[in-house]
Amino acid sequence: MPTVKKSIEVDVPVRVGYDQWTQFEEFPRFMDSVEEVQQLDDKRLHWRAKVGGRVEEWDAEIAEQVPDKIIVWRSTSGARNDGIVRFVPLGASKTKVELEMHWDPKDVTERIGDALGADDARIQGDLGRFKKFVEERRTPTGAWRGEIHGDRVEGDRAQEDQEAGTSSRG
Repeated sequence: MPTVKKSIEVDVPVRVGYDQWTQFEEFPRFMDSVEEVQQLDDKRLHWRAKVGGRVEEWDAEIAEQVPDKIIVWRSTSGARNDGIVRFVPLGASKTKVELEMHWDPKDVTERIGDALGADDARIQGDLGRFKKFVEERRTPTGAWRGEIHGDRVEGDRAQEDQEAGTSSRG
């Protein structure tokens, strides 16, 4: 299973970088192959992206999320993929974003792309666009400050939203 580990330093406080990353529906603005992300609830996402020249869709769930520290996810349908993004403060106004992703290539085209380093370049490019996006804005487009630990979602109105069938994410 291929793994990519990339990081980037962004010139914003850790809270700004983390809060922006929690706005999954904004990912198409800086992730090149992502066409759409739908936030189904605080834990579940539906993705549509162009992979190897064709559109792929899958669902994912967040397994762990701690504000200003970490988000861990895994796919629940479609091609297997999972990952971790960590947020490391580097002083009051700088953050290191560390991204680690794992996936099962579906076919020869994806395996060749991985072997040629296309995935490394794409992910580093996505991180670069995230840096530009968040640094230009200086403030996130929204925030979700709740926590997820396995099946438990807590904080940031998560419990009330679960009962009402809505999400407090932006």
